[in-house]
Amino acid sequence: MTQAVAVPGQLLGPADKYSAGAGTHIHEANLYSSLLGTVAVAQPEKVPGPAKRLTRIAALAAGNDGSKNNSGGNVLPTISVSRSGVSEKREVLPEVGNVVLCRVTRITPKHATVAILVVGDTVLEAEWQGLVRVQDVRATEKDRVKIYESFRPGDIVRAQVISLGDQANYYLATASNELGVIMATSEAGNPMFPVSWKEYKDPETGLSEPRKVAKPF
Repeated sequence: MTQAVAVPGQLLGPADKYSAGAGTHIHEANLYSSLLGTVAVAQPEKVPGPAKRLTRIAALAAGNDGSKNNSGGNVLPTISVSRSGVSEKREVLPEVGNVVLCRVTRITPKHATVAILVVGDTVLEAEWQGLVRVQDVRATEKDRVKIYESFRPGDIVRAQVISLGDQANYYLATASNELGVIMATSEAGNPMFPVSWKEYKDPETGLSEPRKVAKPF
């Protein structure tokens, strides 16, 4: 199974479900990646020893049904991000079918222009230019798609290469639930978090902005 690649600022999961490991940080009760690397989830180790059944009195004394550990807190899996899992920068040409990470550089009514940064788990030596055309943003309601409501310059997008395009651009698509914007900054300059399939929210101002949101892995 291919490991997921995270970029700095990417949402990894809620802090009540994971413990923060190396290469991550907590903000607003969520865990985010602090660097570009592969995501790993380590399950908590079971304490060896004979199984012991708690009596009802002991369970009540523990304050619950006995599912907590001796420190009184649930043992959570640890999520971390490591650079070692990402290939070093090298010359790779994107191919049809590749999932890529890219940064939006500019938008027009007909398409978003992006710089392709990562192909699979390989960070590119050179940035290749791609286009996400308005008809390739979503799988449904294509006639209602507006580029300005899907992407903004600076967004980090997970997309798939659908065509080698012309000599200047690769053609990319975000027409599935797993593809779309994975990291966005608000007009006020603050990192945002997704609140629906179509919106990101600025936690500082409370304002929402439209995006084509990607479902986290």
